[in-house]
Amino acid sequence: MKKVLSVEGMSCGHCVNHVKNALVEVSGVESAEVDLGKKSAVVTGAALDDAALKAAVAEAGYEVVAIA
Repeated sequence: MKKVLSVEGMSCGHCVNHVKNALVEVSGVESAEVDLGKKSAVVTGAALDDAALKAAVAEAGYEVVAIA
């Protein structure tokens, strides 16, 4: 399963690492790739819970505005 998250609030490479590290800690996530330019994160895993992904990003200090 793959999900694309639109993430607001990132402004630098440190932000990208912060979001990526938060996402890979979520249960079920196998990998996460974050793109600062596109303001997005692509997450792959077997069973991905939207609420858990949003919560992890929010805890890191950023906002998920959409999940596709």
